[in-house]
Amino acid sequence: MFRITKEFHFSASHQLTRLPANHQCARLHGHNYIVVVELSSPVLNDDGFVRDYHELEPLKRYIDDNFDHRHLNDVLGHDAVTSECLAKHFFDWCRAILPETSAVRVSETPKTWAEYRP
Repeated sequence: MFRITKEFHFSASHQLTRLPANHQCARLHGHNYIVVVELSSPVLNDDGFVRDYHELEPLKRYIDDNFDHRHLNDVLGHDAVTSECLAKHFFDWCRAILPETSAVRVSETPKTWAEYRP
């Protein structure tokens, strides 16, 4: 199996209101997010690629236009704005235009991340 990944960055705020009020993530706060998209294929295309990295440009535009420097609770319209939920959201969005999408990882910090891989 061939795999490629591409990394995207954005900054945004969120608030996990389902948590107890004394939990630090229940307060409004922000992160410098890193989104890593993985595409997989058992074969390469005629150009020798799983996909040309340039074909992931729509995801960069989607993130820049809708997520960067935004409040994620407002963007997604709910309070389930965990890294896990973001990974699933970006996976579904990518899979709709890039069927080779096999996983999405979302990092809130350099030491923490969540991954969605069906």
